[in-house]
Amino acid sequence: RRSQYVPVKGDHVIGIVTARAGDVFRLDVGGSEQASLSYLAFEGATKRNRPNVQVGDLIYGQFLVANKDMEPEMVCIDSSGRASGMGVIGQDGFLFKVSLGLIRKLLAPKCEIIQELSQLYPFELVLGMNGRIWVKAKTVQQTLIIVNILEACEYMTAEQRKQALAKLSGN
Repeated sequence: RRSQYVPVKGDHVIGIVTARAGDVFRLDVGGSEQASLSYLAFEGATKRNRPNVQVGDLIYGQFLVANKDMEPEMVCIDSSGRASGMGVIGQDGFLFKVSLGLIRKLLAPKCEIIQELSQLYPFELVLGMNGRIWVKAKTVQQTLIIVNILEACEYMTAEQRKQALAKLSGN
């Protein structure tokens, strides 16, 4: 059974908007309770200029508040008010879940897996510390190949992975 994600302050995660209540969005982040996200917690957001966020949207953000006594609270801006890549994620990618252990591996600096994959073909990738990955390549087929490799990485040695990638790239 996959371990449940426990929100940690500063963690970057992918959440799914489940509801909107007044000025606050509720997000499923894969933990035991939903996180809140204020509409003001986006770059350039004001009372008049609200972000376009719908129920069902995927949001890449980070935890501002995460402790056992309070509801987890997310933001989509860094300490200087910039988006820094956070916000609503594009509609047409593919979202899937992996173990928290694999996510940590993929988020490590100079991760070989990501470097090797990026030589296959261009793709966009968003990695959430909560075990969610969003990926989008030029075609659905390419996207699914990336998904399959990332899912399989957990059980492959570096050598097996290199062989699989070599097959795909036709070398």
